[in-house]
Amino acid sequence: MALEIERLLDETGWQILHELQQNARLSFSELGQRVGLSSPAVTERVRRMEDAGIITGYRAEIDTAKVGYPVSAIIRMSAQRDCRQLNTIVSAFPEVLESYRVTGGDAVIMKVIATSIVHLEALIDRLSIHGLPTTSLILSAPARKKFIPSIEESMSVENVLAP
Repeated sequence: MALEIERLLDETGWQILHELQQNARLSFSELGQRVGLSSPAVTERVRRMEDAGIITGYRAEIDTAKVGYPVSAIIRMSAQRDCRQLNTIVSAFPEVLESYRVTGGDAVIMKVIATSIVHLEALIDRLSIHGLPTTSLILSAPARKKFIPSIEESMSVENVLAP
């Protein structure tokens, strides 16, 4: 399987991934034009990337503030019990958008949304029975990644030496 993934992640494969990360709604015809392949060839490449687990899904980006959740926060928690159990518990909270089991002093780091500070406070109270939460409000996200770069891009001399 590793050899198949390596073949799929050639220069054209990375171009396909880049284009789909920019706009997952591109037609296969448009995607093929952008990467220099016919529509059937790019369709086959995308299907093989899906089958190999490289492409795991397609989704809509939603502005949480515009749908009633203007408050975003990062909550770090230490575990009072089994870390795996804590991650399962916090993942069940609807306000938790992302949850990561991590190393270090914290057991879990979450990105959460809330309708208000009062809602966030209630969420923190509900979480606190499972561990000690530390909360940071998100003011903005200036360095939000839009796409995964190829290994060659991330290891280029300019990127490594940039301040």
